[in-house]
Amino acid sequence: MALIALNPATGQTIAEYPETSPAEVEEAIRTAHQLHLEWKRTPFSHRAELMANAASILRKGARDFGELMTLEMGKPVSGGVAEAEKCAWVCDYYAENARDTLTDREVETDASRSFVTFQPLGVVLAVMPWNFPFWQVFRFAAPNLMAGNAGLLKHASNVPGCALAIEEVFREAGFPDGLFRTLLIPGSRVDRVIENPLVRAVTLTGSTSAGKAVAAKAGEMLKKTVLELGGSDPYVILEDAELESAASVCATARLINSGQSCIAAKRFIVVAKVREEFEERFVAAMAAGKMGDPMEEDTVVGPQARNDLRDELHDQVVRSIEAGARCVLGGEVPEGPGAFYPPTVLTDVGPGMPAYSEELFGPVASLIPVEDEEEALRVANDSCFGLGAAVFTRDVERGTRIAREELEAGACFVNALVRSDPRLPFGGVKESGYGRELSPFGILEFVNIKTVWVA
Repeated sequence: MALIALNPATGQTIAEYPETSPAEVEEAIRTAHQLHLEWKRTPFSHRAELMANAASILRKGARDFGELMTLEMGKPVSGGVAEAEKCAWVCDYYAENARDTLTDREVETDASRSFVTFQPLGVVLAVMPWNFPFWQVFRFAAPNLMAGNAGLLKHASNVPGCALAIEEVFREAGFPDGLFRTLLIPGSRVDRVIENPLVRAVTLTGSTSAGKAVAAKAGEMLKKTVLELGGSDPYVILEDAELESAASVCATARLINSGQSCIAAKRFIVVAKVREEFEERFVAAMAAGKMGDPMEEDTVVGPQARNDLRDELHDQVVRSIEAGARCVLGGEVPEGPGAFYPPTVLTDVGPGMPAYSEELFGPVASLIPVEDEEEALRVANDSCFGLGAAVFTRDVERGTRIAREELEAGACFVNALVRSDPRLPFGGVKESGYGRELSPFGILEFVNIKTVWVA
C-alpha cells in the first residue's frame, strides 16, 4: 500500500509514499522509547540548543516549506510561509521557557523538604490533521521534546511529504535520529500504536468523531489524551461595534486558510440595529477575497484540501438554503479542475440548518440575525462546540465582561479574530475537546507532576 499525495489545485498526483510496515512501526516505537531514556537525562541547555537549531532551519526554509504545504493541501503560499515562520516562533518559545516552567517547585509542609517535580512520560503519539500541516505538529513537538519526551507522528494521509519534512527538520537540527519519527500509516492502524505499552500518551487535533475514537481507545488503555477538535466559532457583533473594522476582521477570520481552520470564524451573530449595514460591509469584504492559484502571492482562497471535502461543504450550503437560508454571495461549485469553492455568505440562518449547527469547514459564512445582546449570547452558546469566540463592541469593558463570563469557549477575543499564540493556552470545551496546548499549560500536559516528600 502507498499514501498518494494529490495537488488539490489540479487533481494531479505529486508523489506516492510507501506505508510504514507493522514491523517498522514496532521498531520505531522501541527506538523512540530507548532514546527517550537517554534524552530525558540531557540538560535543558542542550535541548534548547537543538530546538533553536530547528527554529533556524524553519526560518531559512520557510519558502520551501510553504510551497510544500501548498502543493499537498492547497494552502495559499503566503500562508504556508507564515506558518513555517510561526513554527520557528514556537520552537524558540519553548527553547527559552521550558526550563523555568519545569523547574522543581518547593512546597512548605511538615517534611524536612517537599517539592513538586516534572518528569517526562515517554513516547507520545500525535495524530495530526492536514489543515495546518506544520503548525499543528510543531506546537505538539516543541514542548514535548523540550520536556524530555519522544514523539511519534501519525499525520493526515494527504500530507505525507510535510510529515517527512518535519521529521527531517528535527534530524537536521541535531536531535537523536528516531526521537521524533513519522509513521506513514492510515487511520485504521492507529489503535495498534495506542495499544503498545511503550506509548504513554496521545494527542489528537482533528474532527470530533476522530477525537472520540482515539479517546475511547486511549481510555481503554488508561493513557492520557489531549484533544483539540472541531469548532463553529461565533463572532458577536453588537449594536455599538465599529462596523467597518468588524466586517474586515470578520471576513479575514472566515477566509484564513481558505476557511479550513478549526478556529476560523464561522457564525456571525448580528444584532438587529446594525444587521443591514454590517451585512453589506461584510459581503463586500468577503467578495474581495481572491480565489485562485494558491501559488500566487495575492491569492486569499485556494482550493479545498480534497474534492470530497469541497463536495461535503457544498451539500451543507444547499441543505441550508433548502431550509430557508438566503445565499447572498457565492454558493456555486466553479467549473474546471481543482477542489475550489468560492467565498460564500448565507444570511437569515437559523436553527435546523447545517449552517447553524454544523461546522462548515471552508469559506462559507453564516449570518444569524438576533434582536439584542441577550439573544446574541444565547445563540453564540447554542452549539455543541466551544473552541473560540469573539465579540465586537466599542465598549471594551463590556466586551471583556462578555468574553470572560458569558461566552462558552476556550479562547475569547474582543474586537479581534481568534488566533493561537505560543504564549497563551489553546484548546476548547464541550465537543471541541479538552486539555491545552501551547504556553506553560501545554508543556505540563504530558509530564508526570510528581510529589517528592523527604522526612
